[in-house]
Amino acid sequence: MPFRAPLPAIYNSRPTLFPLSPDPMQITVNPDLKAYIDPLTPDEHDALERSILAEGCRDALVLWGDVLVDGHNRYGICQKHGLPFQTVQNPRFQTLEDVHLWMIDQHLGRRSVSDFQRGVLALRKREIMAERRTRILAASPAPEDLPPDEDTPMPAPAAAVVPEPRPLHSREDIAKAARLSSSQVVMIEKIQKQATPELVDALKAGAVSLNAAAAVASLPVEEQKAAALAGKDELKLAAKRVREARRKPPEADAGAGDGDTAAATPTDELSALRQKVAALQAENSALRDQVAALQAQLEEAPSA
Repeated sequence: MPFRAPLPAIYNSRPTLFPLSPDPMQITVNPDLKAYIDPLTPDEHDALERSILAEGCRDALVLWGDVLVDGHNRYGICQKHGLPFQTVQNPRFQTLEDVHLWMIDQHLGRRSVSDFQRGVLALRKREIMAERRTRILAASPAPEDLPPDEDTPMPAPAAAVVPEPRPLHSREDIAKAARLSSSQVVMIEKIQKQATPELVDALKAGAVSLNAAAAVASLPVEEQKAAALAGKDELKLAAKRVREARRKPPEADAGAGDGDTAAATPTDELSALRQKVAALQAENSALRDQVAALQAQLEEAPSA
């Protein structure tokens, strides 16, 4: 069954703040919502736990009915140590999409979120809003289907509807929402499309920069995996090789036509062909990156 959170029958116009912690059994932790945002690193979680033990849980947990929306780490720490906490209801949530968009906006504004995570969240927000708009347009009747000259009753306005977020039409809109440059958004899109899970994990762990990860994502899958598993130094070397291949197009063999080349064995020829193919693939990827970067600059041009 799809996940649906029951809403209380009556809400005040403003969120309700409970001065005491509710019965923990009345709070539902939905695994999908808990995993919707990347978890804290062990160091970040330890720092949060020390803060709560020293100062208490200062920020209220946000609920949708009885479902926990924001504050999963704080809730877990308070449960572990038997500490009190406050909760606040947000009656403006009408659908799970509203909850997702609210969670995204909350994390886009947090300083602890990395550039890559902010870019991923902004791209996710664009997808949600595009899907919502498609559904609305599909459900709206065409003008020719409307009855002529008839008094069609207008639907009553829904109470406490979540305001529609600002649409993210262009790459520049996404960059502004995520506090990034358009070129960074281009790199994040490339990583999402081409990077292996191992490379993405290395980026999230801080073993490789966003720029270097985008370069390594140009390599074949096996090479990406090998570089990511080898660690930080190998990732730097792999990114360097890709950048050098972009700067230096494949050169023609200097000794073509001489006796040594004529006497080359089939194995040598196969190896040379493989090297040429790899170089051409790197050059092709570099050209695609240059086109994407130019498109991003064109999008930024009107606002300059």
